[in-house]
Amino acid sequence: MNIKIYTDGLPSEAKEIREAVFVEEQGFLQEFDQVDETAVHIVLYDDGQAPVATCRIFRDQRADSYIIGRLAVVRGYRDKKIGGVLLRQAEQYIVGQNGQSAALCAQCRVMDFYRKCGYTPYGEVKDDEGCPHIWMRKPLVTQP
Repeated sequence: MNIKIYTDGLPSEAKEIREAVFVEEQGFLQEFDQVDETAVHIVLYDDGQAPVATCRIFRDQRADSYIIGRLAVVRGYRDKKIGGVLLRQAEQYIVGQNGQSAALCAQCRVMDFYRKCGYTPYGEVKDDEGCPHIWMRKPLVTQP
């Protein structure tokens, strides 16, 4: 596996993965937004250098947290712990930016995955294009 971090806009590999997973498989219509232009994007490649997973990270001043979003793993690579590898990489990046915590808006159907990774739900379930989501957060730096 090879991981690349992109800081200059949405790379085509991340866009392809998100189109396959969120648009084609799950039917989301509003997948891309202005955040993509300023977010950091992480892409994980398999040993043959095919892009297989992605996520984005951005700082949310209002929440005083970094947000991890649009985490997607292409079909055929799921259930291989790649999502966890990608999430840990995103968390390491945030800690490297002196971030204290990470938050994400998870599809409710995958809440257990994020719980196993140390995230705790908060707030109310909200609808995003007919799919229930919940905010979750995780402290990344323990206080001395």
